Amino acid sequence: MNILFIGGSLNQTKMMHQISKFFPECNCYFSPYYTDDWLDFFVQRNMTNFTILGGNFRKQTESYLNRNNLNIDYQGRSRNYDLVFTGSDLIVPKNVRNKKMILVQEGMMEPINFAFYLTKYLKFPRWASNTAATGLSDYYTHFCVASEGFKELFIERGVNPDKIVVTGIPNFDNAKSFCNNNFPQKGYVLVATSDARETLKPENRKKFIKFAKEIAGNKQIIFKLHPNEIYKRAVKEIEKYAPGSLVFQNEDIDSMIANCDVLITKFSSVAFIGLALDKQVYSAFDMDFLKRLLPIQNGGTSSESIANVGRKVLGIME
Repeated sequence: MNILFIGGSLNQTKMMHQISKFFPECNCYFSPYYTDDWLDFFVQRNMTNFTILGGNFRKQTESYLNRNNLNIDYQGRSRNYDLVFTGSDLIVPKNVRNKKMILVQEGMMEPINFAFYLTKYLKFPRWASNTAATGLSDYYTHFCVASEGFKELFIERGVNPDKIVVTGIPNFDNAKSFCNNNFPQKGYVLVATSDARETLKPENRKKFIKFAKEIAGNKQIIFKLHPNEIYKRAVKEIEKYAPGSLVFQNEDIDSMIANCDVLITKFSSVAFIGLALDKQVYSAFDMDFLKRLLPIQNGGTSSESIANVGRKVLGIME
C-alpha cells in the first residue's frame, strides 16, 4: 500500500515523519505542501514564499526530508495513493481530494477574523482565513486533534464532530522529555517571537519587546526568533529596545522552554509546552482558554495513535 505524507512547516513535516514510522509494511512517500490549482501560478513565481508553499518553509522541509533519507514524491505525482496524511486542509490539492485522508492538527490556530466568516458561510478560500479555518474543508476521513478541549473548539467552529478523533499530537504530547537537554542557560525569561510581519500581518514589535523587558525586570532575557523571520531586522530592534539580551533563531525552542522561568509569546503553540511544564506563561490568548485546550500528555505516543487511525482506515489494524 502507498501512503503520501504532506508536510508544510518543519513542525508539520516532523509530525508526518513520526507517524510514518508506524507503517513499516507500507510504501511511504513525502511531499512539501503544495497546490495543483491556479495558485500554483504564484508558487512557481516565488510569490507565496511567505507561506508554507515556498520560501524558508519549503527549504526547511526539503532539507529535513533529504537529511533523513525519506522518499520524496513532490505533489504526489508518481503513484496512486491508498491513504494521505496532511497537516493542513487550508489547501487540499485536487489529486488527493478523492483519497482517504487523515488531517492532523499542527498546533494552535489563529484567532477568528472576518475572513473566517466569509470562508465558513460564503465559501471563500480557506487559506484567506489562515489557520482559523482549519478543519472546514471536510475532505478528510478523520481529523486527529490534540485534546478534548480542541475537539470542542473545532466543533464550535463548524467541524463535523463525527470525523474528529482525540489522539494528541506529536511534538506537544511529552513536554517532560524536553527537560533532559544540553542548553546551557537556566532561569531566564524566554521571548518567542513570530513571523507575523513576514507573513503580511501587523505587529508592533517595539511594544512587544518593551513588554517583555518590563516582565523580565533584572532577569536575563533570551529571544528565540521564528525561523522565518528576517534575522538582521529582528536583532537590530532587540539591541535597541532590550540591550544585553541573547538572541537565537534556529536552535531547539523546546529545550529553551524547559530551562526558562518565564515564557512570553503571542499566538504561538509553544505556550502549550510552557503550560505543560508549569512555567509562568504570557500569551495574547487567555490563560484559561489555553489550559482548556492543552494537548494531552501521553508520553509521546500520539504519533502511534494517529497511525492507528490510518491503519483502521486501510483495514490493516492488528
